[in-house]
Amino acid sequence: MALIIVYPVLYTGWMSLQEWYASSVTLPKFIALANYQHLAFADPRFREAFFRTLYFAALVVSGEAVLGVAMALLFNREFWGRGLVRTLSILPMVATPTAIALIFVMMYHPTLGVMNYLVTRVGVGPLKWTYSSHTALYALALVDVWEWTPLVMLIALAGLAALPREPYESAVIDGASGPTILWHITLPLLRPILIVAVLFRAIDAIKTFDIIFIMTQGGPSNASETINLLLFNQAFSYFNIGYASSMAVALFAIVMGASLILMKVRRTEW
Repeated sequence: MALIIVYPVLYTGWMSLQEWYASSVTLPKFIALANYQHLAFADPRFREAFFRTLYFAALVVSGEAVLGVAMALLFNREFWGRGLVRTLSILPMVATPTAIALIFVMMYHPTLGVMNYLVTRVGVGPLKWTYSSHTALYALALVDVWEWTPLVMLIALAGLAALPREPYESAVIDGASGPTILWHITLPLLRPILIVAVLFRAIDAIKTFDIIFIMTQGGPSNASETINLLLFNQAFSYFNIGYASSMAVALFAIVMGASLILMKVRRTEW
């Protein structure tokens, strides 16, 4: 098991120090940290993909956290049909990303898709969705939020079920209003488990590949190209395995850095 896990990591790290094209007949050439130097200082496409990846992750995680907590607060109340509605709400998370991406490709079509019909009904006007460099990333973020908000909702719902009742009883006796109880009791008590949900989603959002590849392949004009898409193109379109390996190591470092920051935040006393 250790060999299966450790060997690919070590091989990727070793390959990131090489210059090697899989389409050539030459052996890998050791170039030390030249790939990383090129990534950091001489590749504007990687720099744009880096910031685009972080922006995309921030968009989807913040949207999923807000909507997930709102849905959890709703489903934490008793109402008729709650079980059925709650079951239906988690269906997007169960579907495969490929099927979801293909459905949204049809829904986002500028002339035939249903999304433009819906937005024009509220006066927003027809949009080009994934067909415009200005809206492609936001359209993809909307798909991710739609798919993974139920996961945050389930985690937050489990956290709400485990909260102690004593602070709420004391707040009711003191005459605290609903928003005051939410802001000063529920959210602070729920913070540790919310950070765990954000951590899971942040790691996954930074690594998002399937939906973006199927819906836009990083386009139009590289407007939705994240590090994962750029890495894939370097490895399997240009066969630049050494440079792609350095991107994989950089992506791993980004994910680890984000995880450590969120774990630090979770342990911080507020």
